[in-house]
Amino acid sequence: MFNSMTRRHFGSGALAVATGTLATPALLRAKSLGEKIDIACCGIGGRGADVIKGLYATGLVNVVALCDTHLGSPATQAILTQFPHAQTFRDFREMFDKMGKQFDAVSIGTPDFSHFPIAMHAMASGKHIYCEKPMGHSFRQIQLMMDAERKYKVAAQMGNQGHSGQGYFQFEAWVKAGIIRDVTQITTFMNSPRRWHGKSANDYLPAQPVPADLDYDAWLATAKPRAYNAGYMIGEWRSWYDFGNGALGDWGAHIFDNAHEFLELGLPTEVEPLYTQGHSAFLFPQNSTLRFKFPARGKKPAVEMTWYEGQQNYPPLPENFGASVVDPNIPPPTSGAIETRKLAPGKVIYGDGLVFKGGSHATELEIIGGPRAGEIKNALPQVPVSPSDHFLNFVRAAKGEEVCRSRFSVSGPLCQAMALGIIAQRLNTPIRFDPKSRRISNHALADRLLGGAAPRRNWEQYYRL
Repeated sequence: MFNSMTRRHFGSGALAVATGTLATPALLRAKSLGEKIDIACCGIGGRGADVIKGLYATGLVNVVALCDTHLGSPATQAILTQFPHAQTFRDFREMFDKMGKQFDAVSIGTPDFSHFPIAMHAMASGKHIYCEKPMGHSFRQIQLMMDAERKYKVAAQMGNQGHSGQGYFQFEAWVKAGIIRDVTQITTFMNSPRRWHGKSANDYLPAQPVPADLDYDAWLATAKPRAYNAGYMIGEWRSWYDFGNGALGDWGAHIFDNAHEFLELGLPTEVEPLYTQGHSAFLFPQNSTLRFKFPARGKKPAVEMTWYEGQQNYPPLPENFGASVVDPNIPPPTSGAIETRKLAPGKVIYGDGLVFKGGSHATELEIIGGPRAGEIKNALPQVPVSPSDHFLNFVRAAKGEEVCRSRFSVSGPLCQAMALGIIAQRLNTPIRFDPKSRRISNHALADRLLGGAAPRRNWEQYYRL
């Protein structure tokens, strides 16, 4: 539980940062070009392990602390073996209490619902953070994380690694050159198997004994206090609205992130479920189609983006779409390999006189049609080569040498747009969102869901930083 030592630390430490009485953030403790940064890693199995390995591969990171609520699980053993001299913890709050002055940055590779408190604690303590996507579990959490990034002036990178690849630089260059312009329609899709496919639930899972080597209270973090069941663990949390963000929250940041940033889409004013199969109050649906309506932005026209997910819910595609665009560097999901034989995750973008197709992550767009296709073929601009992958970009940003490409001010609105989609999906109802008031105007329960679950006792302070 949240013990007295942790409460004292948070009162005299992180909250003091909030009032400006502590030393400046780690960003201002300059590191020389060749000097390494010291990092503490939260979540060391599964995707968390991949993140740690990616950061360590930059050659500019010392891993000094490892934190995982289930240190005894087989998934944690590879990282524990690789970094035998790192101190280990099961509760991130204890890690900050005992080692808070011994590291500059924190990696967060925990389940979606627990990103928020770790990130807020880290930023309020002046630590740079690399946080897996999506940033937070609710619209409100994401907003608070954006506010904290700005307030504490730390480097904060969301882990949609394709945002540092060639597809990112191509999209930016093609928008600047007018190749991609006046986009009015985007089709996005993720039709691979997910953990909840084939499952149903009429209630939460029954209580089971908590394993002796699991700190379940720390695992729950700010989430609703559901009784322990193994059916929530080892990636199974993705299936449940209480813990995960579904296929949209998991893959949207890999598929339409570049379009969202460089077309300046912002937040949608409407999200409508066009098709839902297997709707549940507990689990994400078996198949789902959502339509997002983004308003006009200055001279840029309104954009309608349609999202298709599910193994029996394939999108309509242009006749000349051809083979899927597949990024060979995509890490496999915790549920197994990505299905590419039928249709790999991707998108079709309809702009002024051109149609583009693309995949996910760092894949580049291809022009597959439109009246401008012939004239534009020999007028494509040169695309800069990425100077750093996503991990190196973060480390350099922490050292003051680069700016995070998926910093929270960029990735936050993307995640909030996805959060609105998940609310429409969860309630299986159209929602109308007012970007000025930042409220949902047509559905009271949907509006309340913007705030997410009420924090558990002794976790409220993370909402006050």
